[in-house]
Amino acid sequence: MTEDLTPDDLTLDEVRARLAPAIAANAAFDGWGDTARDLAAEQQGIDRDVARLAFGEGAVAMIDAWFAHVDAEMAAALPPATLATMKIRQRITALVEARLAVLAPEREALRRARAILALPVNVAAAARLGWRSVDAMWRLAGDTATDYNHYTKRAMLLAVYAATTTVFLDDDSEEQADTRAFLARRIDGIMRFEKAKAQFTRRTQHRPSLSRFVGRLRYPVV
Repeated sequence: MTEDLTPDDLTLDEVRARLAPAIAANAAFDGWGDTARDLAAEQQGIDRDVARLAFGEGAVAMIDAWFAHVDAEMAAALPPATLATMKIRQRITALVEARLAVLAPEREALRRARAILALPVNVAAAARLGWRSVDAMWRLAGDTATDYNHYTKRAMLLAVYAATTTVFLDDDSEEQADTRAFLARRIDGIMRFEKAKAQFTRRTQHRPSLSRFVGRLRYPVV
């Protein structure tokens, strides 16, 4: 574990992992920039020049490392044995809620991070980071789809998660009850869509195919 290593023993990847949550805490006040990074390095006993090298791509690299930290904390909060006792809908809901719980202390940092990722120059990075997080959720939930379902599930969850996060950022209800209710409604929508899609697929599997019929006229099976 990186916590057992001295700052001088850390690789750049380990430096990023160690500094990410501290940078996020500072970013709420100082923004995702040099000040937040340098202060986090000082707090962790890491040389500022090393920290600057670790985050050479600037704010997006810092946000990337923080989101990776949040994903890891989400996974740690819901080990496989816990998720195995839940139905798929409960797993996805619990994973999103666990991720929001990790983000909750740093909502202002998240707000600033979203503003940076919304810039045109960062659209590709934003899409990559969002996809990485929802992919992690589906994998933790036990999804093994490799066909088009792999992509549709993640695209739908990404839309749900983005909308839920928008509600979450301004939610002052007790224990973020409004966010939980909003998420529950959106997850219900995903489940209804998946159920309808499965029913449609079952029906069409046995439906006569005109192209197959014409093909057999041209090339009859002997």
